[in-house]
Amino acid sequence: MTLENSFNQLVEEIRHQLKPDEQFTLTLDSEQSQFTRFNHAKVRQTGTVNDGNLQLVLMHNQRSSYREFPFTGDLETDRQTAIDAIGALREEVSQLPENPYLVLPAGNNTSREVHTGQLLEPDAVVSTLLPVVSDLDFTGIYAAGSVIRAYADSVGQKHWFATDSYSLDYSLFTTDGQAVKGTLAGSDWDDATYKARIKESRSQLDRMAQPPKPIQRGQYRTYLAPAAVAELMSMLSWGGISESSHQQGGSCFSAMRRGEKKLSPKFTLKENFRSGLVPRFNELGEVAPLELPLIESGELINMLTSSRTAKEYGLEANGASGSESLRSPELLPGDLDHDRILAALDTGLYLSNLHYLNWSDRPTGRITGMTRYACFWVENGEIVAPIENLRFDDSLYQFWGENLIALTNFQEFIPDVGTYGHRDLGGVRTPGMLVENFTYTL
Repeated sequence: MTLENSFNQLVEEIRHQLKPDEQFTLTLDSEQSQFTRFNHAKVRQTGTVNDGNLQLVLMHNQRSSYREFPFTGDLETDRQTAIDAIGALREEVSQLPENPYLVLPAGNNTSREVHTGQLLEPDAVVSTLLPVVSDLDFTGIYAAGSVIRAYADSVGQKHWFATDSYSLDYSLFTTDGQAVKGTLAGSDWDDATYKARIKESRSQLDRMAQPPKPIQRGQYRTYLAPAAVAELMSMLSWGGISESSHQQGGSCFSAMRRGEKKLSPKFTLKENFRSGLVPRFNELGEVAPLELPLIESGELINMLTSSRTAKEYGLEANGASGSESLRSPELLPGDLDHDRILAALDTGLYLSNLHYLNWSDRPTGRITGMTRYACFWVENGEIVAPIENLRFDDSLYQFWGENLIALTNFQEFIPDVGTYGHRDLGGVRTPGMLVENFTYTL
């Protein structure tokens, strides 16, 4: 019996256990993945994971609670676990206070997406990856396999999403501990793309071997590569583009909502589910639009609005998840050619990566963080030396606003390589960007 059939049968079993005035939602996270960890271009750990986790939410009299339990695929085992969970939830829900903003499942949405990829065979991973980096201090994790997300509820909605995908998250180190970071992800493995990415990383590694140049705090013209831009965009999921955050006075875009500020006309951001990398349905079975414009030519068009937020504030939901975070963001490209990046930068900083980002003042859009991995000082369009780590602190109303000089005419897909609990899906599609007067504080 396939996992999909097992899931469907379990859904029917749960429906039969419900009382007429009870409702439920059931979500599934499952994967069949291979993980291989490398250090010093040698295999340090390898193995496979077959895992599944169910979350059952029981709702009654404007109250709800949930249980999580393993999904084994064996109907009798999963059925008994679900029955036990329902019994415990009934007892718990009856003692909880009412939730005036509880959203009950509604609608008739159904979907089924299965994306088949061309992944490396498990026994070919080592022989494919290591010969290209055998002379390097290569460290990283390769993860690949099938990932499943599914949903069903008491009103008959049902969704099934399965995709084959891989990700390679790696670093190359110099003898003194300097590093170059790279990521590669997709559904179809391509040797040529992998070799080209390693070749590019080697070039950066050679430059990292030079003594680092100390940089004084101040404002510098700066190029941020797509991986660095993706880190900045990730901050928007921390109460940035959230309608709930705006209503509570904490969103960085509230000033735009009030018509007080704009971003650069070069800046256009949207949720784009056309790639099929992540499911469109959320934890209530609601389906997001294929594309949802968020910011168009510097103007705020939409914020992510969940059904709960819509119910609380009398608004219209747009398929957002309960966290109102970005799920499939795309920043549209500009007109800066790859070969002209250094010339356009002229003199300033080239940042490949950022880390340790946080809001320093969210209502004004100020973000702080550190430079990391393959960041360089550039003079007259030529890379001169790597830099020592710097802290930046700047407002998105500056670097995505009046100080945005250009976006590149190419985009990169920066994958979400998280494996905490389960393999994450999706990522950010973004160009690089060139900005004036990016602020470094120490």
